Formats: sequence, structure tokens, C-alpha cells
Amino acid sequence: MAEAVAHDASEPPSSATVADRLRGARRRRFVGRVAELELFSAAVAAPVPSFSVLWVHGPGGVGKTALVGALAEAAHAAGLEPVVLDLRAVEPSPPAFAAELRRALGLPAAASVPDALARRGRPVLLLDTFEAASGLEDWLRTAFVPALPEGALVVVAGRGRPGDGWRRDPGWQDLLRVVALRNFAPDDARTFLRAAGVPAAMHERVLELTHGHPLALSLLLEVLAQGEGEGEGAAASLELSAVPDVVGRLVAGFLAGVPSPRHRRALELAAHARFTTAGLLRSALGDDGDELFAWLRELSFVECGPYGAVPHDLAREVIDADLRWRDPGAYADVHGQVRRDVVERIMGTGGREQQRALADLIFLHRGNPAAPPFWQWESLGEVYADGLRAGDREEILAMVERHEGSESAQLAAAWLERQPGGFVPFRGRAAAPVGFLAQIALHDAGEDALARDPGARAAWAHAQRHAPPRAGDEVLLGRFMMDRDAYQAPSRSFNVVTMRTTQEWVRRPRLAWYYLVFADPDAVAPLMAYIDFGRVPEADFRVGERSFGVYARDWRRGGAAAWLALMGERELGAEAAAADEAPGAAPEIALSQAEFAAAVRRALRDLHHPDALAANPLTRTRLVRERDAESAPDALLTLVEEAVGALRADPRDARLVRALERTYLRPAPTQEAAAELLGLPFSTYRGHLTRGVDRVVEWLWQRELYGFEPGS
Repeated sequence: MAEAVAHDASEPPSSATVADRLRGARRRRFVGRVAELELFSAAVAAPVPSFSVLWVHGPGGVGKTALVGALAEAAHAAGLEPVVLDLRAVEPSPPAFAAELRRALGLPAAASVPDALARRGRPVLLLDTFEAASGLEDWLRTAFVPALPEGALVVVAGRGRPGDGWRRDPGWQDLLRVVALRNFAPDDARTFLRAAGVPAAMHERVLELTHGHPLALSLLLEVLAQGEGEGEGAAASLELSAVPDVVGRLVAGFLAGVPSPRHRRALELAAHARFTTAGLLRSALGDDGDELFAWLRELSFVECGPYGAVPHDLAREVIDADLRWRDPGAYADVHGQVRRDVVERIMGTGGREQQRALADLIFLHRGNPAAPPFWQWESLGEVYADGLRAGDREEILAMVERHEGSESAQLAAAWLERQPGGFVPFRGRAAAPVGFLAQIALHDAGEDALARDPGARAAWAHAQRHAPPRAGDEVLLGRFMMDRDAYQAPSRSFNVVTMRTTQEWVRRPRLAWYYLVFADPDAVAPLMAYIDFGRVPEADFRVGERSFGVYARDWRRGGAAAWLALMGERELGAEAAAADEAPGAAPEIALSQAEFAAAVRRALRDLHHPDALAANPLTRTRLVRERDAESAPDALLTLVEEAVGALRADPRDARLVRALERTYLRPAPTQEAAAELLGLPFSTYRGHLTRGVDRVVEWLWQRELYGFEPGS
């Protein structure tokens, strides 16, 4: 057997080299770039190519050098002798470039480079890493390339786009082709992973993290290979924040050549914001914001759209992740600068512009690990809130019947007749609604409408039992909200539900209660806790065979400003359980009737103890806060005195007033002493005092609910 496999000494040794093996390995690992290869191959196959310069640009790690190698292989396959120069080691001057080209061609120092290239018949020159020698660009355009034979083909590969000189010259508009090299398409990325032996079950998570960026794919493969067989679980649990070395290498590629710390900060702002404008950079970085924006938009991994500059997804994520890991304080500063711009636009605009600002606000929540399940990030901004149009009624009712049944559809039809302005269709590219929100104004509904709808009736009853609205207050119910296909799951429509309801919460100064109805309240419990809404089971209801759960927030317990501040903490990663620990002034509260009565009785007992009065919950109610007083205890004392004084208007209440005065305003040492001073049996005195306290409670409660009439 040994003889059968022994090497035949008479067989000539193989002429293959390690270089041949390297080329074979590169060919096996090279995937994609079909369009670029076809464009180049067609050019070298033509007697005279349709262009003379192919300019390939893209961010670091996107595969420019690999493509240059593949183009050289294609030229070899066509029978040509391509020359490949890596310009990192070449001084960016014409003499140094010519000397390097002579060396590559094997020419003596005095030889003519154009003549030598012409003798090759069909010169093909590939210049890699051109950003290292960008000072040669004008010379190449005006002198070197024009001197080459007409069939010559020059490939320039670098990070930057061609300069304005190429675009301004009508001739080069015909003879220059510009290709922006992108990340791998999903199918090409999967081919890359299969070639590397990565199990198919791990592909989606790796693609989700890398967005098909070639260098990121290679680096994550290294991480997974070092996991020593952790397998699919390693990919499933992998996060960019957990691999700072990978992030650092990718960031180095994206930030190579950044001129100054202010340019880097501009890029960090762009990575954090959904869209970056010159206005945002001016607000954050001062007068040179316009210059920085002009620089930003020229970067190979930044695209410009109608609303501003946007980095490619991977560039955005690794730059943002790197700053958060490397310098949390600077990250918080960047977040604050972006957020201030967003909130100013929310508060200062309306309509579609405000909707875009609200989408920008939602985007800022992506930094909280708890937030991704709540919103469909990839469709953010694709759908917008609109007014009712002809034909919407039928579409809306069909959605309700499909997802909630015919009885719910009948209720929706009744509300459409009564409050059509509360129905907000969501539209995308087509005219037909893709979802909708129905917001019912319970404070303006009328008893007959409330009686017909168990959901509206239950929410209104809850509001009346727990901190009823005052005159002019608004109570709103998100009664129906759904996507045409996904119903109440995260979707493009629920992105807009968030934007639209937030719009309502920040623009209504007299908003008291806001209720939200869900078919599966347990499924949305994390989201509701995240946005500071509480579960109110006593407002749950049934329609037909279906039950619905309700969440609510009393906006008088902390208005829009306090809520936006809380959401700012959530955006930076604060857990929902920490909401009550947020620093700042104590929010205004709205007590239930029973809580209010107990607080009034406590205030009467503490009337001459300022520290105790200061701790009374009444000092945080609208009743007290609307009073112009030096302190909340002073305001509360004055209100109690006014309530007692109001009883003096009716002579029949004089005995109640005397009992209140001797017990609370000018108190006797004990209640027994007060009864003796008033000349009353103790039981009679106690009866007068109880009725007097009840009248004070009622007087103050009415003013808490409805405010003070002028002159009252």
C-alpha cells in the first residue's frame, strides 16, 4: 500500500507557486460585485472601452482592495497584463508616482511610462488606496491619463468621490464612470458566510449586526471562531457593544482621515441623529456648522436625502457604539444636543414637520436595550398620519371587523358619525389606509354615546372615581388603533400611533386623563411601563366575546415637560422601574375624592404647623399651585380660611363656623375645652364640627374640579 501512494521521483515537480495558491484562495472567498465585474469586463472586451476611468469609492473595509484584485484577475483572463499599484507607499507627487510605475513595469529610470504602456497594446492600470495620494488627482485628470493610448483603462479605488474637476469637464462626463461600492447584498453575504463554514442558522444574526459590510463580517467570524464551539448561541447573543475590539477596528476605518476633533464630533452627532442638518451642527458646534456639514456630506459612507445627511447603517451603529463605550459622558452630551434640536422642532412645528420630528424622537430610543421590540425601526417614517378621505370609512370599519368582530365595528361606525375628527388614517405610498387611530374625546361625548360603548363608559367612570377632570380639562381615549395586517403588533402603523399620541400629549395643556385600549394588555405591559402608563383593570371591558385591557396616565400628575424629561432618561438606558426616582421638582398631582378629603382633614389638623402643611399632598394640586403665594403652605392656609369664611355667608352655618374656628383657626387646647368655650354639650359640638369639616372639604373639592369663578 505504501508503494501505491509513494511520490514518483520521475514525475516533474509542480510549477505552481504560493502566489497561485493565494490567488485561488482569494477567488474562492470572493463573492458578489457582479455588476462591477460585468462593467469592467465589458470595457476590456471592447476594442475601445466606453469609458477611460472607472472610479470606485467606498468606506474602509467595504471591499475595494478585494475588488481591485478581482478586476486584475478579470484582465488576466482577457489576455491583458494589468498593473496594480497600492498608493499607500507612494509619495503623492507625479515624479514619485512615475518612479513607482516604472518599478512595477520593470523599466529603467529614464524610460517613458506612456510609451511602455502603449507597447503593451491595451494598458490596464489599477490604483488602490487612492485616498493616500489624493494630491495626484488633478494631475491624473489633466496630464497622465490623457497621454495614455485611447484603449487604456484606469481604475481608481479609494474612500472619496471624484473631485469637482471631473464633473465640470464635459469630456470627462462621458469618459468617467463612478461606482459607489456598497455592502454585500443579503444573498452575497450568505454566500460569504457559507464559504467560511458558518452554519445557516447563524446567518441572520450575523447579517443583522454587520449589514453585509465585508470587514465587519470577517471580524465577527473571528469572534465566533474564538468562541470555541459556542455555536448558534454565540451569534444569537452577540451585540456590537460586547465586542469593543471589533467596533474599534471598524471605527478606525470609518474615521480614517478625519481632520480634527470637531469633525469627529460632527460625525458622532450624525451617527446619533436620524437625520443631520446644517442647523443641527450649527446649534451643537457653532458657526462652523455649515462647513462641517459640507465636509460630512462628502464622506463615502454618508448619503444625503430630502431631510438631511444619513450615515450608512453600520457606520452609524459602530460610531455610536464606540462613543457610548469609550466616553459615556461625551455620549450623553451628544444625545442631549441631538435631543434638544428634536424637542424644539416638536414644540415649534405642526403637521407633517412635527410628525417627522416625533419620528426622530422615537429613533433616539434605540439606545435603550429594552426599546427595540416596541417599534419597527426599518419602517420608521414610511407611513404618516392623515385626515379622513372619501372611502376611508369603509376601509376603517373593515379593519375593525376583521380584527375585533362585527360588534366592535358597529361601535366604531357610531363614533365615526359622532366624532369623525378623532379618526386618523395612516397612509404610505398608496391612498388606502394601512392602519388608523381613533381617539375619542370622552369629555365631549355625551351620556348617550358613553352608554352605547362599554369601553368609553368604563374609562369615563374610572376618571370620575379617580381624580375627576375639572371644567376645561380633556379626557381622551385611544379607543381603536390597529395596523391593517399586524393589528396591534409592532408595525409601521404602530410607529405612527406612537408619533400621533405623543403629538396629542405634548400639545394639550389641559389634558387630564389619556386611556389606551389593547386586546392583549399583557403583551404591551413592558411598553406601557416604558412610557409611564399604568394598568387600570377596573376600566377593562368586553365587546361581544372579546375582552380588552386598558392603560392610563393622569397628565396632571406630571405634564408634557416632565414626561419628555423622563423619556430622555429612558433614551439613555434608564429602566422603567426607575421612573419614580427621576430628579427634579415634584409633579402636580390629581387626588381622588377620597384622597382629597383625607388631605383636607389633615391640613385642618396641621394648620399652624408649616412644616407639616408643606408635606400635605394638597400643596401639589392645581388648586394650590394656581394660587399666587410666597409658598405652598401659605396658599393652603389661605384656602382653608377662605373655605371657612364662605360658610359665614349663610347665618344658618354660624354654629359650624364657630366650631371650626375654635378647633382649627383659633384652637382651644382640646376639643373638650372648645366645646366648653362654645357652651355646647360635647356631642353637639362634635356634630357641628363634623358637618363644618364636610362643608370645607366640599367647597375646596368643587374648586379643585372647576376652578374659581371670577371674584370668588
